[in-house]
Amino acid sequence: MSLKEKILKKKARVGIIGLGYVGLPEAVALAKVGFQVTGIELNKNKVEKVNRGHSYIADIREGELRDVVRKGKLRATTNPSAIRNLDVICICVPTPFNIYKEPDLSYVRDATQQIAKNFRPQPSRFCEQLIILESTIYPGATREVVLPVLSTGPTRKKEGRKVGRDFYLVFSPERIDPGNKKYYITNTPKVVGGITRKCTELGTLFYNQFISKVIPVSSPEVAEMSKLLENIFRNVNIALVNELMLLCDRMKINIWEVIEAAKTKPFGFMSFKPGPGVGGHCIPVDPVYLSWKAKEYDFHTRFIELAAEINSNMPYYVVSKILKLLQHKAKSVSKSKIVILGAAFKKDISDVRNSPALKVIELLKEEDAKVLYNDPYVPMLKIGKNFLKSAKLTPVLLRSADCVVILTDHSNYDYEWIVKNSHLILDTRNIIKKRKVLRL
Repeated sequence: MSLKEKILKKKARVGIIGLGYVGLPEAVALAKVGFQVTGIELNKNKVEKVNRGHSYIADIREGELRDVVRKGKLRATTNPSAIRNLDVICICVPTPFNIYKEPDLSYVRDATQQIAKNFRPQPSRFCEQLIILESTIYPGATREVVLPVLSTGPTRKKEGRKVGRDFYLVFSPERIDPGNKKYYITNTPKVVGGITRKCTELGTLFYNQFISKVIPVSSPEVAEMSKLLENIFRNVNIALVNELMLLCDRMKINIWEVIEAAKTKPFGFMSFKPGPGVGGHCIPVDPVYLSWKAKEYDFHTRFIELAAEINSNMPYYVVSKILKLLQHKAKSVSKSKIVILGAAFKKDISDVRNSPALKVIELLKEEDAKVLYNDPYVPMLKIGKNFLKSAKLTPVLLRSADCVVILTDHSNYDYEWIVKNSHLILDTRNIIKKRKVLRL
């Protein structure tokens, strides 16, 4: 049976490398429509949880995970040799940047090397394998980083493996938005760009089996750039409204009222909100990837870099605001107790990657403040080399705080109760509309 037939009949065996915020939801979605799915994950704890049907991702209900595991449609393993039995392999691993703000593709390289080591022998066309990279990368990385590794090694031809003949390679960027109740993996359109036309056709066919709308494009580079454009667009507009917020603060104008007024225009305006910074894997990371790659072409993305600079400076502004509030109350920051509400980078999720809360807490500790935090989704937080445990949110905790800072507007916080029990609140999300609350 050809790969095309296997995909159409849902007989293709699918592998997901990386069972995080992207990989696990995709694995469950594929298993629910009938594919046999194998999750390949280095973290033994995650593998054990998946095989027991225990979800560690908020967007995946434990019942639906348990159901596909019990039916034998999904299993997880730490053994990369499982790749040999797979027809379609999706790479969903992290792509952070390093301390020098350079792309770190080590996880992608490791996954690609494991695939190359465990490729099937190629005696006939019925051993075809489709490789799909979903991790965020810079334009050209699928062709420059992944393809050369997959093309090396023995095959029935002396020249090595050939894409479009011995295997198929596609880039299809993930579009997961953790905590989004309206758009999830199956109803969010998917962009697909393959190295060859046949690659694109097979990738499109595969995603059409479980995603409502698939958009094929002419190349991996177009798909790669589209992902960066999506998130750089958000980053730049958030930076714009953050800068306007700083100006409004100096001019004694309420930025939130300004935004509400501007939103009444039915055309030509899109609302973005200021805040303590940007977090997550995409918005802070994507500008770095594009700026880094652009330098190869002697091109400097000044506008994009400026936006990233503005957003990365927001935690410093939040801390300066806290210091001024304490000074106004004749309190020294080194003798003050500050309670942070929310550590995740956005509401109602547990993801703390690049969260501005991490920097805010770090900066406050450098000022010798006593800092505690509460987050119902984040029981433990690493700040530098130290770990903080989420404090129990009680009236005693709030009343003992010299300043309560809302950094993440989780839905399950009782904000009226928080206001009632707090002396001073700095609200960076405009979630509380009370006189005693100071907003950014």
